[in-house]
Amino acid sequence: ATLRKKIAKDFLEKALAARRRVIHESNFDSTGNFSFGVAEYIDFPGAKYDPNIVMFGFDVAVTLKRPGSRIEKRRIAKSSIGNSHRITKEEAMEFAKTVLNAKIE
Repeated sequence: ATLRKKIAKDFLEKALAARRRVIHESNFDSTGNFSFGVAEYIDFPGAKYDPNIVMFGFDVAVTLKRPGSRIEKRRIAKSSIGNSHRITKEEAMEFAKTVLNAKIE
């Protein structure tokens, strides 16, 4: 599922709470994306155990983009994005620290 804006932020905060707000530096790639896993869905705040589902975990993948990055994907008048407009690993880590209050290890 794709989540955006406030719903995405709320979901990420709950998913990070299940991970005790820790993200490893190796979870970030060079283009500003990061992902992490939640071992069991019952660790997610507000989730209730369902015996029909049994126990399983899930992965969370986050893609960060700046406004205007659509020009690379659009159908008419496609253009490339300059390196200064791309999100780096360090900027993604700073986003996780400041906006999501995550600890980077």
